[in-house]
Amino acid sequence: MSSVASIDGANRRYIVRTMAFMSGYVAINVAAVFGAFDPIIGTPAGMVLGLAVAAPIAGQIWATLALMSEADEFVRTLTAKRFIVAAGLAFALFSGWGFMESYGDAPHAPGWMVYALFWGLYGLVSPFIRTSR
Repeated sequence: MSSVASIDGANRRYIVRTMAFMSGYVAINVAAVFGAFDPIIGTPAGMVLGLAVAAPIAGQIWATLALMSEADEFVRTLTAKRFIVAAGLAFALFSGWGFMESYGDAPHAPGWMVYALFWGLYGLVSPFIRTSR
């Protein structure tokens, strides 16, 4: 039986932290999609808005690192291996795309896409990284 009540403390804290950070991230982006920040786009205040959107991302990464610190050795190792492989793949793919932009006139990919790419790759590699060896 899988329920929130059966989740251990480290995982429960990770879920709460992730939900807290991502709710701020979603709130800012939904407001932006509906035009709440249109008057400040392209101004110094828009730059501050960009940093405000990045802050919950940093917080969510901290939540993942805290999970690694607080979890048992198996979960810590498994999460770290998945994190490192996904980050390496995201760096390689995004760098490759950047070079294709520079040398092959590929369409521009916004830098913030690397975060979504990382978590997508994390999900893809996770079924294949199932041991702590």
